[in-house]
Amino acid sequence: MRIARFSTGSDPQYGIVELAVDGGEHPDTVAALTGDPLATKVQLTGQRFPLADVRLLAPVIPRSKVVAVGRNYAEHAAELGNEVPETPLVFLKPNTSVIGPEDAIIYPTYTKQLSYEGELAIVIGRICKEVPAERVPEVIFGYTIANDVTARDLQGPDKQWARAKGSDTFCPLGPWMVTHLSIEEAENLMITTTVDDERRQHDSTRLMLHKIVDLVVYISSFTTLLPGDVILTGTPAGVGPMEVGQRVSVEIDGIGTLSNPVVAAG
Repeated sequence: MRIARFSTGSDPQYGIVELAVDGGEHPDTVAALTGDPLATKVQLTGQRFPLADVRLLAPVIPRSKVVAVGRNYAEHAAELGNEVPETPLVFLKPNTSVIGPEDAIIYPTYTKQLSYEGELAIVIGRICKEVPAERVPEVIFGYTIANDVTARDLQGPDKQWARAKGSDTFCPLGPWMVTHLSIEEAENLMITTTVDDERRQHDSTRLMLHKIVDLVVYISSFTTLLPGDVILTGTPAGVGPMEVGQRVSVEIDGIGTLSNPVVAAG
């Protein structure tokens, strides 16, 4: 199932997306739901809209946090001259960094080296702490796509990554959440990032060093995860710059494509 958060010009709402490739009766539409599936039980309202007529929003605005994982692909760590960490290297991105599909990534004036990082994202579905490995599937609501936007030239001088990773618009998410993928399936998906029409990243999630179960177990060992929290699982090799006027798209097989333009601040 694909669950989107969308607007028709009024308040945001959630809905179930049906695509033409599904072969169903309502291709390329979204069927509206009551309430928030990450907070309450929901049901269909009976309303259905063509996808072309709605604005897709970030599929989730984390109530608490985005927990991101660095250097989780060996070739990516190597391309930046970094060692591979023995345990997951985690950092936080504030929920104010989250934007949705087609929203603009703002190129701040305080950086000269803005980079893309296409990633698989895990959406947490329930309150959990110290999750044992065998129960990880129970706490995952679904998966979406992320771009871990990074001001690369700030990471070293700042000594921590609050500005480099957490500035406004630095966490595009979308286009929707998928709930039908098993953990095994999610760990065997191709991530492809393009800047305009040039392919920059193209690798499989099977190359993650710390797997999905390991990440949820580790992160929940020190912080409580809440419904709607998002875990970014790291980026494969091929990261690089994006410039004002360009469009960055991250596609993950089985999920969809997240696309955002890059615009100048102000």
